[in-house]
Amino acid sequence: MLAESDLVRFRTLLESRLNELNAAFQAPDDRAQEVELDQSRVGRLSRMDALQQQAFSDAARVRAMRERARIEIAIQRWKSGEYGLCTQCEEPIALGRLEFDPTTSLCISCAHLSESG
Repeated sequence: MLAESDLVRFRTLLESRLNELNAAFQAPDDRAQEVELDQSRVGRLSRMDALQQQAFSDAARVRAMRERARIEIAIQRWKSGEYGLCTQCEEPIALGRLEFDPTTSLCISCAHLSESG
């Protein structure tokens, strides 16, 4: 079982990261604008660079959305008193594992089982 100080530290960490992500989603993203397809105004290589940059931006946004969802789930687990316990076997998750990824919901044994199965 996690010490109360560890639980508070993880809650603070999760909420801080969630606030960062929410602020990033509210900031205007110039890279998300449509790419100009008129070759007379924008050269072919510039368009290709812009399309590639837009794809990178889209992928980063999807990753951030997934991270935000994992954080929200972890905070809900914290509120319900289940944070730090494996969702499959209900055993405590190792402190080092939570420090590596505070959103993890599986102990190392169950994570290995879910990856191999």
